[in-house]
Amino acid sequence: MAELLALEDVTAGYGASIVIDRLSLAIQEGESLALLGRNGVGKSTLLATLMGLTRLHSGSIRLKGADVGHRPPHRRAVAGLGWVPQERFMWPSLTVEEHLTSVARPGKWTLSEIYRIFPRLQERRDNMGNQLSGGEQQMLAIGRALMINPSLLLLDEPMEGLAPIIVQELMNVIEDLVAESGMAVIVVEQHARLALQLTKRAIVLDRGRIVHASPSEELLADPDRLHRLVAVA
Repeated sequence: MAELLALEDVTAGYGASIVIDRLSLAIQEGESLALLGRNGVGKSTLLATLMGLTRLHSGSIRLKGADVGHRPPHRRAVAGLGWVPQERFMWPSLTVEEHLTSVARPGKWTLSEIYRIFPRLQERRDNMGNQLSGGEQQMLAIGRALMINPSLLLLDEPMEGLAPIIVQELMNVIEDLVAESGMAVIVVEQHARLALQLTKRAIVLDRGRIVHASPSEELLADPDRLHRLVAVA
C-alpha cells in the first residue's frame, strides 16, 4: 500500500499551549487505525491538527505527498480529509438532505449511497439537522463527511452518548467502510475495545506522544496491557 498521510515531528496545540509533542505517524492507503489514550492526552487535538484547527508549531503534515500543514481546513477537506467531529456541528438552518448535498464532491459516495447505508436519514431528509435524535445526528455527521468522498475519514468519539442499538448499527457501518470501501479510517474512541474491533492497527497517546503501537487484535487480546495504557476496567 502507498503512503497516504505522514506526520513528521509534529508539535501543535492551542495558542502557546503544546498538546501534541514531536509526534511522527504514517497512515497507508486503506489502513484503519485506532487512536487511544486516557482523557486529555491529545487524541481529539491530533485530529483537529490534521484538519488545521490548531496551531502547528513545528513539523510537517503531508497528504498524498503534498504538504498540507499550513492549508486552511476547507482546502484539507478538498484534498481528501473527511472529519466527523465529536460535537457533530449540525447546521440548524439546513435540512438533512441539504447537509449532505451542500458538501458533495464527485465519487463513490452519493446521496443514494448515504441513504442506502442510513435509511433513517432518507426518512428524515426534510427535517432540520437540530430536529434529529443524537443517533440520527451522528449518522448525518458521518454521511456528510462521506459526501466529500475522502481518502481518509477521521472519526472523533463516534459512539459517545448513543444507545446500544445505535452503537451496533454504527459499528456495522464503520466495519463495512473499513472492509470494503478502500478508504483509510482513524477512530478516536473512549470505548477502546470498540475501536480495536473496528481497526487493524492501534496507537496509544500519552502527553501528546505515542507510547504504544501494535496490531489492534494484539492489544485487544491483552486486557492487562490495555488497562495499563488506557485505564479500561
